[in-house]
Amino acid sequence: MAQAGVWSKFFAATGLCCMALFGCEPSPDGSGQPNNAATSVSPVADVNVPSFNQDSAYGWVRSQVEFGPRIPNSEAHEKCANFLKAELERLGWSVAFQEGEMPAFDKSRLKLKNIIASLNTDSKDRILLASHWDTRPWADQDTGRIMEPIDGANDGGSGVGILLEVARQLAISKPTISVDIILFDGEDYGQPEFSNDPPQEHSYCLGSQYWARNLHTSGYFARYGILLDMVGAKGARFAREGRSMYYAENIVNKVWNMAAKHGYSDRFLYQKAPAITDDHYYINEIVGIPTIDIVEYAEDTRKYFGAYWHTHQDNMEVIDPLTLRAVGQTLLEVIYREQ
Repeated sequence: MAQAGVWSKFFAATGLCCMALFGCEPSPDGSGQPNNAATSVSPVADVNVPSFNQDSAYGWVRSQVEFGPRIPNSEAHEKCANFLKAELERLGWSVAFQEGEMPAFDKSRLKLKNIIASLNTDSKDRILLASHWDTRPWADQDTGRIMEPIDGANDGGSGVGILLEVARQLAISKPTISVDIILFDGEDYGQPEFSNDPPQEHSYCLGSQYWARNLHTSGYFARYGILLDMVGAKGARFAREGRSMYYAENIVNKVWNMAAKHGYSDRFLYQKAPAITDDHYYINEIVGIPTIDIVEYAEDTRKYFGAYWHTHQDNMEVIDPLTLRAVGQTLLEVIYREQ
């Protein structure tokens, strides 16, 4: 997950930030509670939506962690990339690597692999699902072993695990809408806390920056996109993130309303939250696909991420299958109701 501890490092232009931070209220009275317009769900015909298998998703998170930290230019990174590609192909998707190099904050060259999977490549009417699959090279928020890489079970692994289970279900019973899944690389190789260099605004999200400027298909576009980041922790809650509200408020409403309708209003909070820079920013700003970010937000402290973020505590102990199910089932409900 991209750094958010020092907001000013990663905001874009001041005007956009002001709108994203202060102009994205989930309700007119600022209470954080849904108003009638936000909670109304248009009647839809009954559809057969499969049940999200939380144990399957959990197993895919564990499989990623077992490779070790998935850091660009490492052996574990290469092996995990091949595994993820093979799994998506086995599930019946058309899959390709998008390979490229990007400079890191320290001027090193990172060999990146975005993993792009498609269901029904002929249709131009598509939605985009995304997560990042790489992990943090340092535990720069920890109190010890700071220079050692982390497991990234939640920060990276959880979103991918959910999307693999979604991919399995979509391949079994194809929805009306066509779907692409992009697993972005290089998201978490951003400038660490211990760096003495001047802050670098765009040092995170390198894979999505590369993809946005080098689309895998000329003129690629999607109806909308949904990004998952840190979506598997015990007790995780998800607020209405500021950039998502600025670029794609209607999609936020669609997803949050569907979550509420299916019993997950305790997870998907009708609460405003600050804007953060994550992979969805570059999809919105460069490509123009309205994309939202489902990302953990602590309601009590009003901060993103949990105490495990960028520490060695981000391991399988923090992953809860019930959280995976809340997010995964909500995605399936949204996808299968698209016309």
